[in-house]
Formats: sequence, C-alpha cells, structure tokens
Amino acid sequence: MNFYVLTLFPEMVQNCLGTSIIGKAAEKGLLAIEAVNIRDYTQDRHLKVDDYPYGGGAGMVMQAQPIYDAYLALVKRIGYRPRTIYLTPQGPTFTQSAAKALAQEKDLIFLCGHYEGVDERVLEEIITDYISIGDYVLTGGELPAMVMIDAISRMVPGVLTNEESGSLESFEGNLLEYPQYSRPAEWNGKKVPEVLMSGDHQKIESWRREQSILRTRRYRPDLLKQAELTIKEKAQYGVYEL
Repeated sequence: MNFYVLTLFPEMVQNCLGTSIIGKAAEKGLLAIEAVNIRDYTQDRHLKVDDYPYGGGAGMVMQAQPIYDAYLALVKRIGYRPRTIYLTPQGPTFTQSAAKALAQEKDLIFLCGHYEGVDERVLEEIITDYISIGDYVLTGGELPAMVMIDAISRMVPGVLTNEESGSLESFEGNLLEYPQYSRPAEWNGKKVPEVLMSGDHQKIESWRREQSILRTRRYRPDLLKQAELTIKEKAQYGVYEL
C-alpha cells in the first residue's frame, strides 16, 4: 500500500513513520510512505506558500497553486486520481471501521493544512474525503495524517507479525480490548487470573469476551450501544438500559 503526504514539513513525517512496526513494514516493501514538500511546487521565488485571507482576519491561508501543482505532479506519477484526504476538524471522526475500509485502497493521498487553513478552491478540486481525528485543533495536519497512516497500516496483510493482532484489538465489534498479562504470575501482590493459566482455550476466550464487555461498559458505554452482542449478552449486561 502506498501513502503520499502533501506537507510543508516532510522531515516530520519521514522521521516518525520510518520507525517501529511501520518502518519495518516499509523496509519489507509492504508499505511505501512518501512525503511531498509543497514548497517545491511554489512559483514564488521566496518559496512562499501562504498569503493573507480575503475579507480580513487573523493568520495566513495556504495558497491553492503550490498545493494543486504538487497534487498534479503526484497524480501523474501514480497514473490516476486516488482518494485524497484533507485532515480537518470539519470532517467525520476517524474510526477503526474507517481504517479497515481505507486499507483496501492501493494508494492514499493526505493533504496537511497549516496556518488558518487552505484555500477552499483547491480543496474543491482535489479532496475526496474530509476526516477528523477529534474535536480539537492542532497546529497542522501532519500528526493526524500519521495517526491515520499508522492505524490503516495495521490493517494491511503482513504488517503485523501476528495475523490475529489486527482483528482482536480495541474497537473490534465496538468493544474495548480485554486486560492483558505477562510474566511473572504474581507481581506486587497482584496475581494473573487463574483462567489464563488453565490451558482451557474455550474458558479463556469466554473470559476475554466477558472482560471486553465489562471494560467497554465501564469506560465507553457509548460504544456498547452499537456493540455486536448476542441477545443473551445484551440482557446479561443490561445494554438495553444504556
């Protein structure tokens, strides 16, 4: 899978995503991450990419021309117009299901805004998806883009060493992940639940399912309303009362 990030700070993207699981996946050829410097496409001799907003107001606005030219050059290399995402609080919130859907794409382009935003005209020309990672404002779109790339990459076959890791984590079926334990069996007076050391896989899976539901009910009751539960589980955990 190929990710392209249109940004004013390419080193920020490359330095972060070139490490850990994502970096190793890129080394194996499972992913390709390219940060495209928008400044390389400005026609201004001082490499300026922003200007004052029409109508007045604080801050500066990223100009359409360098963004559009960077996009066109990228599309020419790719050979078609892939889904292009603008990171903005104005979009719907990014979710695990969205990560799964986007992981089916061969190529994705991310546009990272800065300053007071981006000229609306270029957004109308190139953007297919407006997506937010939360109801707050950041200094730029690079961090949201990297969050999305990390989450999407985990859904790409082969990126995770354990094939089940991507499908048995938090938010699968709108449930949080069950508690995890490792050695030693007792630490600081706290013991690992006996069922996890029983070797009975059926009982272990049943315990984990129960813990996921209980944890979701405690910390994210809003998720439990849409969770994939059986009729028996809904009655047992009082989901209808939420």
